[in-house]
Formats: sequence, C-alpha cells, structure tokens
Amino acid sequence: MKAWLAALACLSLSGCASVGYYWQAVHGHLSLMQASRPIGSWLQDETTPERLKARLALAARMRAFATQELGLPDNRSYQSYADLQRPAAVWNVVAAPELSLRPHRWCFPVAGCVSYKGFFSETLAQQEAQALRVQGLEAVVQPVPAYSTLGWLNWAGGDPLLSSFIGLPEGELARLIFHELAHQVVYVAGDTTFNESFATAVERLGGARWLAQSTGEVRAQFAAYDGRRQQFRQLTQALRRELAQVYGEAAAEPAQAPRLLSETERQRLLGLKQAAMARFKARYAELKTSWGGYAGYDAWVARSNNAALAGLAEYEDLTPAFEALFKRAGSWALFYDEVRHLAQLPQPERLALLNGLVGQGAPSGMAALP
Repeated sequence: MKAWLAALACLSLSGCASVGYYWQAVHGHLSLMQASRPIGSWLQDETTPERLKARLALAARMRAFATQELGLPDNRSYQSYADLQRPAAVWNVVAAPELSLRPHRWCFPVAGCVSYKGFFSETLAQQEAQALRVQGLEAVVQPVPAYSTLGWLNWAGGDPLLSSFIGLPEGELARLIFHELAHQVVYVAGDTTFNESFATAVERLGGARWLAQSTGEVRAQFAAYDGRRQQFRQLTQALRRELAQVYGEAAAEPAQAPRLLSETERQRLLGLKQAAMARFKARYAELKTSWGGYAGYDAWVARSNNAALAGLAEYEDLTPAFEALFKRAGSWALFYDEVRHLAQLPQPERLALLNGLVGQGAPSGMAALP
C-alpha cells in the first residue's frame, strides 16, 4: 500500500526515467479513473451484484467514520468505485544488494527518493526486476491493492475504491482505507519509512476503533487473521535481525557504500545468508502447520529475499513511535499537528525524536503483510 505518485508528477520532466515509464503510469491511472463511478451509481444499478452492493455500502460507512471519528480528510477520495479486472492496482519493484538490507532507491521530482518503482503492468514490473537482477541486485515484484495520490487529484475525483481490495475482510478493509487517507494528511518527500509508518499507525489505531463498534463475528474474524500476521511478523523480524548481523548492518546507521569484499569473504557471507533463509523457511513450515495449513503467506515466502525484507522495514520500524506519539497527544487533531511538525524537521532530527518515544508505553508495530 504505497503512496505512489512520482510518475504522475513528473511526466514532462527529463532525468527521472524513460518517457515510456511515465506514459504507462499516466495511462494506467487515467484508465483507472475512467473505470470509476460514484458509489451511488453502483448501488442503484440493477446489474451490480448484491454482495458488491453490500461491500460498497460498508465502505461508505467506513469513509464517513474516517472523517467523523478519526479526523481524516473529508474529500472525494473513496466516494467512487472501479472494477479493475485484475488482481492488483499496481505492481511495485523493490531491490536490494545481495549482502545488504538497504533498499535500492529511485529519485523523482515531488515524491523525492523512494525505495520502490510502481507499474500498472505486472509484465513491465517483472522486466524491470529482471534488469535489476542483471545488475547484481536482488529484486522482488510486489502486488499492491491500493495506492494514494496524496489528495492532489481530488479535483479530478480522488482515489476510488478498487476491486483489488473491496473484498477484504471487514477489519482489513477499514484499515486499508484509513491507511491511504492518512497519506493525504502528511507526506514527506524522500522519507518512505516516515510516511508508511505514520499511515500504518493510523490504520492500526483507527482500525481498533472501527472494530470496537463491529459485531463479535467481525472481531473474531479479524483476531484470527491478525494473530497469524503477528506470528509471521515475528518470524520475519527474527530473520531481519539475523541477516543484519551477517551483513554487519545496524538499523540506526545511514546507508553506506557497499563494502569491498574478497571473493572468499563474499562466499562465506552468502553461505551464512542461505543458512538463515533455510531456517526461516523451515520455521515458516512449522508455523503453517500450526495454522492448519493456512497458505496466505506462501507467495511472500516463495519470493523472500533481501528486497522483500527491506520493504517490510519501512512499514514497521517507526510505527511504535507514532503510536506512542498518539498516546501522548490524546486526540487525533493534536496527533496530526505533532506529525506535521515532525515532517518539517530535518530527517535526522525527526528520526531522533521518534526513536526517543519508543518504550514510553507504545504497543508494537504491525507489518504491512497480506
């Protein structure tokens, strides 16, 4: 669930990437907008399936809840719906070196430097990933159910609800809507971890409030879903810690130039990495058995590598700090004001302030996993 607007913002600018990349992005977004219709139109259409009508009506209630209870923007976003006829809204390419968890970055005007590159075509995304592998990087293609235009296109209809996520369980649907709307509150160019961790905190806190007024069946469904996610999150965090030790990296350190390694040392580290990945997959197999064979994370595990792990960090690492900040602020309005203030500070300063909040009663963060 990325805030992905870079290509739309710099179609006519040179030096970012090929014109073809920006053209596919603009064409893809315009096609999405053309397929969207107001929720009321879908509800009044006799050909709309009853299940879809029920989901759209539910989403409309979530949208009103987001404004009235969470203080999120009241605008045209998520007031319409589009059937994409495909499983994802976009496919993001993420890459990292073979012996590092530091993500490769792409830099764009407006959006700044980000650790993913989005495509409306899975084929094009896979081609980009293969080109990165030829350069010696590990790469992964991640299907993304939703993205945010940060509120900049509300004049054109805003971000619609999409077929790629409208069928999610109720608790997850609410969280996704809250997450994407949070990107319209604050966005810091070039700081993906700040942006995604803030939105994840809003989705968690807002999702808990939504579930508090839902039925017991909905809460039980979410508890089972979330319990598996938390267990899998612990598994991936353990792998990240183990690989960070292998690579000699610390989360608090800034990205550095790759170390020059002898071939002997490179092979030794690759062996340690492969052993860690094998243990991770064995532990996942045990966890899956305890779930009665639930296979929701199989695809992620199958493509797991440094790039996939780097992508998780941007949703997890600062979320506990934002949750602690909300607890201290005491209201949504004051919380958003605090976050806007942080967004104005230099990155090292806001990171230091956020890290200083951890341990002050914050609950643990939640990974952005399926």
